[in-house]
Amino acid sequence: MTRRPARRPTAARSPREWAVRGGLAAAALALGYVSTAQTLAYALVRTDPERAFALSPNDGRVAGALAQQIAGSEGADRPRADRLARRALAAEPLAVKALTALAIYTQIAGDTPAARRLFVHSDALSRRELGTRLWLIEDAVARGDVPGALRHYDIALRTEKSAPELLFPVLSSAISDPAIAAALLDTLKRKPNWADAFVFQLGFTDTDPRVRAAFMESLARSGLKVPPAAQVSVVNALIAAGRIDEAWRLHVGTRRDVARDRSRDPRFSAAIDTPSPFDWNPVTDDSGISASIQSAPGGGVFDFSVPVTVGGVMLQQAQALPAGRYRLSGRSAEIAQDASAAPYWTLVCGDGRELGRVTVPNSAQDAGRFAGEFTVSGNCPVQFLRLVARPSSATGGLSGRIEQVTLVPVGGAG
Repeated sequence: MTRRPARRPTAARSPREWAVRGGLAAAALALGYVSTAQTLAYALVRTDPERAFALSPNDGRVAGALAQQIAGSEGADRPRADRLARRALAAEPLAVKALTALAIYTQIAGDTPAARRLFVHSDALSRRELGTRLWLIEDAVARGDVPGALRHYDIALRTEKSAPELLFPVLSSAISDPAIAAALLDTLKRKPNWADAFVFQLGFTDTDPRVRAAFMESLARSGLKVPPAAQVSVVNALIAAGRIDEAWRLHVGTRRDVARDRSRDPRFSAAIDTPSPFDWNPVTDDSGISASIQSAPGGGVFDFSVPVTVGGVMLQQAQALPAGRYRLSGRSAEIAQDASAAPYWTLVCGDGRELGRVTVPNSAQDAGRFAGEFTVSGNCPVQFLRLVARPSSATGGLSGRIEQVTLVPVGGAG
């Protein structure tokens, strides 16, 4: 077995060597602390720039972030923001947030031209600085530069995740200005990545529904898609506001072969995922009514089931019928009830006035056919055609199908 040579005793290190080694260790520890502090500062700079600055006071980007927060806050210590911004730029000339802070302070001091130069410089360094972008938007609006303002909106919405929450409501309100609406339409035609989200939320804002409808119609004419849920929301808002003409016009912009003087989809074949009030809408609630449109050969059927002693609306379609006489006709299947519990169709004005009823007799009678008439007066601009269940005491309640139904002017084609 080979024996290892014995170790030589380690020579005693001199005090000078120990001092050098100690200094290197201290330097390594200090560098480690600085690196750790800087990492923590970067992690905190968005949420707590004051604390981040305490950890890394010599970092220009951190100081710039704190300066920007102070400069933009109400009742701020703006002289401190100015000092921090200048300090940050001295340490890091590319500290964009420091430039923004200095520009804000300069604007508040009343020197708009100098502020504009600083914001333009900030913009040249980074397109992701939201504070700079917001000022440039305001500046463009103040100068009447609509295309310029929308260009900055576009950049902000494409580069900053928080921008839609801030800017979408402003854009939604701004489309009441025809010049802005036209310029925004041109922007959306280029299909930026935020276009679909904006058009969707437009349907649910509190902007005048007439303004929203007109803009959606412009989008559709330009070949741009309007989300069905957004359009339905605007149609509902227009109907609620009594703007029936505008509601109907928006509806027919996405439907083919529809007419205002008659009901639509007589065979329940449209298969619409997000129906408008002017489409068939099955009605279900906590009462236990089951109502749905089902596929069937040659089209579809409306299928319903109602528990014992329960009644209520099962199906409805909004109408915008001109004044006149109208004939309702159709065909049912598998309905078998006492006459007192037979379902019926009714036409109701938007103000709640009922214009009449047409009973749906048992399906064994006259091959399930039913018919009747309604008269619409000139003071009833919107109506709702409804299928209503009467409470039934029969075992199993009420069930059946409607295979076809039409409401047309008397003398008109069915």
